[in-house]
Amino acid sequence: MAVEGAALRPFTRLLFVEAVLKDIRVLDFSRIFAGPAATQILGDLGADVIKIEDAGHGDDARTFGVTEEVMQKFGASPSFLALNRNKRSMVLDLRQERAREIAKDLASKADVLVHNFRPGGMARFGLDYETLRGMNPKLVYCEFSAYGTEGPLAHLGANDIALQAHSGLMSLTGEPDRPPVRCGSAIIDLHASLGLVSAVLAALLHREKTGEGQRVDTSLLLSGAHLLNYFYTEYWLDGTIRERMGTANHLSVPNQAFEAADGTVIIIAPADDMWKRCATALDAERLDRPEFRTAFDRRKNRDALVRELGEVTRHLTCAELVERLGRAKVNVSKVNNIGEAADDPQLAAIGGVVEQRIDARTLKSVAMPFGMSATPGVARRPPPRHGEHTAEILAEFGYGDDEIGALKAEGILG
Repeated sequence: MAVEGAALRPFTRLLFVEAVLKDIRVLDFSRIFAGPAATQILGDLGADVIKIEDAGHGDDARTFGVTEEVMQKFGASPSFLALNRNKRSMVLDLRQERAREIAKDLASKADVLVHNFRPGGMARFGLDYETLRGMNPKLVYCEFSAYGTEGPLAHLGANDIALQAHSGLMSLTGEPDRPPVRCGSAIIDLHASLGLVSAVLAALLHREKTGEGQRVDTSLLLSGAHLLNYFYTEYWLDGTIRERMGTANHLSVPNQAFEAADGTVIIIAPADDMWKRCATALDAERLDRPEFRTAFDRRKNRDALVRELGEVTRHLTCAELVERLGRAKVNVSKVNNIGEAADDPQLAAIGGVVEQRIDARTLKSVAMPFGMSATPGVARRPPPRHGEHTAEILAEFGYGDDEIGALKAEGILG
């Protein structure tokens, strides 16, 4: 498989830049979305991420929603390709004792281990934290679960949509007179991945200071709660339970979608001076009225303001609204479809697009969600084929060719 990697950001093409996580080895036992999203960022920052996959079909995300055409061209689904660059894939059949011994050997020399098995899952393989800490006290051991490792729901498995429901996020999503709906993206999964990356970096800093590793745990439940923190606090303060408002926001008016002549725009003008500029830019006579002058009055007269502003916006195009309001320093955005957003030049301008070549084909994916001037992320490897690097990794850990061949023959490596 011929591969060329392109930089995450323009200056990452400078090959002499040393990655911040250079020499950090990560064993990634995670699958699907949240765990792989986190370990991809660690890989972007220079870590050697070894993705441990089962001997069957590997990470389930390899085939999620994939078309025959994409599978033939790239060997995996968009879900997998989006979250697994900068990793090497190794197959281990953990049902077999010899494979578990190899996994322990790898963990004894690793810096970070990430898994998202249900609580107790890794212990069944003898790969729990207490066992591995005895072999490698410097190991940062990361557990990624649905509901956490303690409490009445800890034994349950779940995915993003289940936690959108459980956390209350789904109750806030959708139109007020319609049933609740899920957010279009796996928002809790991806938010949780950023929490795990933060925790790993903090744990590595702690290890740098003390020489000690530690156990890190996060969950989709904590991620969902964090996304809704001010809603929970409001409830704990006075018992308020917010309900669905469509695109509107209870904090300020206007703060929602409005129909334009050729699409939809979002207009946000929470402060009094911004609302004044908004009214002036669009139709001062119709909108700059006494009952709309203060934030309190705008919330009190929400329905009237939304109706009047909507009467103005529906006669203007999205481009006209964005130009007028943007020039007036009012927060505004066109509602793009996925294609418009992905190809918008602004995303490329801030280094948000990664391009890699796989067998003479271009694979695009989204860059990690932050930039670093001294130690930027780099796309060194494309998403791996299932088990592509098994022999290579074992050789690095001191296994000889004959031993690797024997392991293959025994089915230990799939």
